[in-house]
Amino acid sequence: MTQVLQITDTHIVAPGERANGVVDTGAALTATMETLAAFQSRIGKIDLVVFTGDLTDHGSAEEFTEFKRLIQPLDLPMIAVPGNHDNRENMRAAFHDMPWMPPLGPINIRVDLEDVTILGLDTLVDGAAYGELSQTTLDWLRQTLAETGENPVLLAMHHPPVASGIALMDRQGLRNSDALAAIITGCNCRIIAGHLHRNVTSLFAGHLTTVCPGTSHAVTLDLGPSPNNTLTLEPGGMQLHGFGTETTIHTLPIGAFDGPFAFSP
Repeated sequence: MTQVLQITDTHIVAPGERANGVVDTGAALTATMETLAAFQSRIGKIDLVVFTGDLTDHGSAEEFTEFKRLIQPLDLPMIAVPGNHDNRENMRAAFHDMPWMPPLGPINIRVDLEDVTILGLDTLVDGAAYGELSQTTLDWLRQTLAETGENPVLLAMHHPPVASGIALMDRQGLRNSDALAAIITGCNCRIIAGHLHRNVTSLFAGHLTTVCPGTSHAVTLDLGPSPNNTLTLEPGGMQLHGFGTETTIHTLPIGAFDGPFAFSP
């Protein structure tokens, strides 16, 4: 079985700072690396780690440098797509030596694994909180899907194409999801996203779509018509996506917890 680990919305700030003046996102990413190290003996081989955007909080070169420093313990293949808090060119400069980073244009990525092809999609709109797939990205996706044929595909992006019920975040979602739906009709694909800082599962154009929690804090769950723009210090998490004879999604909570203890079934 092929396993892909999703990490999202790390929101790294400069050393000594806190995101929104509240959240120690650097400590949370350190805890994420430690949690992953503790889990690996139990979950087996991870074939790829996918960061689905908002690696940084302001998109600065300093923040990307700090992000790279904090993930140094990650001795695994990885890719990353940008989120609305990132800066595309600063991100490109930070990862210019990675084979998956395109030298120009949208940061769209293809990785072929044994049981699945991963396609990372750039949804960043400079200066905007919402996301959109550029015509260049849509054309790239259409052509790439034609090349993959019937092979399973995992589409990884920052902005989810589905509504969450959190009105403020839904206004800041993927603006041209209808164009995406038209392209993936009939595709054997699954979609993963970030942005919501919550664990959400839905269907989009008939395809299983999941949103991974962030590593350090959550968007407050408020399903009223006009929610405030607030965050809650809920536990962070990652998601492990399995492909092959079995299709699985496991959410891994970040942190150290008591156990394991023997129990009677």
